[in-house]
Amino acid sequence: MKVALETLTPAEIVRELDKYIIGQEKAKKVVAIALRNRLRRQRLPDELSDEVAPKNIIMIGPTGVGKTEIARRLSRLTGAPFLKVEATKYTEVGYVGRDVESMVRDLMSEGIAMVKLELQEEVRVEAEKRTEDALLDLLLPGSKPQPAPVRPTDGGTAGFTLSVGGTGEDASGASDAPEVNTPPAVSESTREKFRTMLRAGKLEDKDVEVQISAGGGFPSIEVFSGSSFEEMDLNLGNLSNLFGGKKKKKRTTVKLARDILLQEEMDKLVDSDRVSELARRRVEEMGIIFIDEIDKVASKENRQGVDVSREGVQRDILPIVEGCKVNTKHGMVDTSHILFIAAGAFHTSKPSDLIPELQGRFPLRVELEALSNDDFFRILTQPQNALIKQYVALMETEGVTLEFDSEAIRELSEIAARVNSSTENIGARRLHTIMEVLLEEVSFTAPDLSGQTIPITREYVRQRLEDLVQDQDLARYIL
Repeated sequence: MKVALETLTPAEIVRELDKYIIGQEKAKKVVAIALRNRLRRQRLPDELSDEVAPKNIIMIGPTGVGKTEIARRLSRLTGAPFLKVEATKYTEVGYVGRDVESMVRDLMSEGIAMVKLELQEEVRVEAEKRTEDALLDLLLPGSKPQPAPVRPTDGGTAGFTLSVGGTGEDASGASDAPEVNTPPAVSESTREKFRTMLRAGKLEDKDVEVQISAGGGFPSIEVFSGSSFEEMDLNLGNLSNLFGGKKKKKRTTVKLARDILLQEEMDKLVDSDRVSELARRRVEEMGIIFIDEIDKVASKENRQGVDVSREGVQRDILPIVEGCKVNTKHGMVDTSHILFIAAGAFHTSKPSDLIPELQGRFPLRVELEALSNDDFFRILTQPQNALIKQYVALMETEGVTLEFDSEAIRELSEIAARVNSSTENIGARRLHTIMEVLLEEVSFTAPDLSGQTIPITREYVRQRLEDLVQDQDLARYIL
């Protein structure tokens, strides 16, 4: 659900996040304040608002506790362009890998897609009218009003022969061209009858021939380490545009043709320059970049080798976070007011191992807590996208009803916490593995169980999982 940012107070932001994320109140509070400060900055005079930098955040905590989910839900809540990247896929200039500026280009692409979708919805009604007329033209060749033929004037053309492909017509009007089979004219009343049938859905399965862009002839190439292709606005995935946008004919049903034509009409009605300008402004003012695994590029003191490259990545990221202009194929993007949220487990390193300049650009640090038994119980039951709700809905599609009692859910929570403590702690992601193992047999035989109700009790959970939990070696591989 997207909500107008102006109507969201920090407390309301936290309440919205509570619908999907259990616990981590401190982290929610920090991001809510950071989001509200963006609105406050927009209300300041221009000369002052430019000086107010976003308060970037470092989230510290083990995997699966909600770091990424908090940032993603925050962006969905406000409709802000959001991008998640892993710090480990970037390398300093000169090494094989992606250059750090690509994160800004990727964020701009997200913004373009977001704004384009919104503007397309604004012109959907007009596009649907045009699509309907285009479908009628396909269904009734000859019903479309034709422009009047151009007749030669008396401006010196008399006595000359106009020829195309070896045939011609002299000034007297005689022609040696073969007759062309043109479709007979269709009356307006017939066209309106077909329009009525089209709107009633009676022609959905009728075949028509449409022209579509012949894409896929050239592979998209990702360019590495500071290449100039982006600046030249040349990408090999769009080479067809250089050759006039080649089209090909495709035979399909009216139902599918409507979607193809509607997309084309909406693209025609949306001003691409306006899309770029609105997207650039939204990215600069509201964009969020989530840099995961930032601890993997933290370099410890008095170490050489790979740590040199890690520090190089940090120094390349630094100007992006500090604020600079990045050239994209949609124009220059200023990163000065993009909100950066970094996250990492920091098991073998600590935030102070980052270079001091980068630490200074992330003034806010928040530690997320490991999940307990009670947290797992709430994760399984309370959120709008709770796992229990998901599996119940999935089985209902097969006509099977799952009934979880509270004791069974409590047992699942305890097993998740126990396995996390005895093996690798992967947080709430452990619940996905446990639920799959628990319901494996039911999922496999669901088509044969249609109409039945399957009670999931504590005994059922123990029967399916207890042996795995007790066998530590087996649990490491299965759970």
